[in-house]
Amino acid sequence: MKILAVARSMKDLRELKLSCAELASGGEVEVMSADLSQSDKLKNEIIPSICSMFDKLDILINNAGYLVNKPFNEIDEQELEMTIRVNFIVPWLLIQSLTGLLGKSDKSHVVNISSIGGIQGSLKFPGLSAYSSAKGALGILTECLAAELADKHISFNCLALGSVQTEMFKRAFPDYTAQLQPHEISSFIADFALNGNKYFNGKILPVSVSTP
Repeated sequence: MKILAVARSMKDLRELKLSCAELASGGEVEVMSADLSQSDKLKNEIIPSICSMFDKLDILINNAGYLVNKPFNEIDEQELEMTIRVNFIVPWLLIQSLTGLLGKSDKSHVVNISSIGGIQGSLKFPGLSAYSSAKGALGILTECLAAELADKHISFNCLALGSVQTEMFKRAFPDYTAQLQPHEISSFIADFALNGNKYFNGKILPVSVSTP
């Protein structure tokens, strides 16, 4: 199994690759330092690199996130555009560009990582109007693609996570401790990416230890 991990921090990527090398899974992990929000790099460097590395894709996990914690009337247009780009437009472009590779797998699985704040009926927190709205759009896209691309044998599911103690979360909520640590939720996501499409397709699934 070959895995490509893409993130901005090369330091974190090196640590990830080292940790994976210590496992007895036999997987080959490649890393790429890149800022997915930069449209030119995404289209001209990142996507072509992925296409050159893989003959087919079995799994695509869209986990990039950008969060602004501000009152609705204080969020400026640039912050709104960046929030929508990272949380919605980037996954859209990646899926659109990689549909061919995903379709070459016997049964590929796209997992979009959303937020519990982006699903109907959940408790909404002040300051997260842009973030929750963008994550809500990602969930609806998941449902749409499961229907539109059904003939390509690609499964699409969306995990709406509760709070996780990531760097992004700590910057947005410095005085709050999240429900889950990154290693706890990452194990769940990895297992779901491998096996979840046996049971689900086109679903938005809440993954939270709290109720709305």
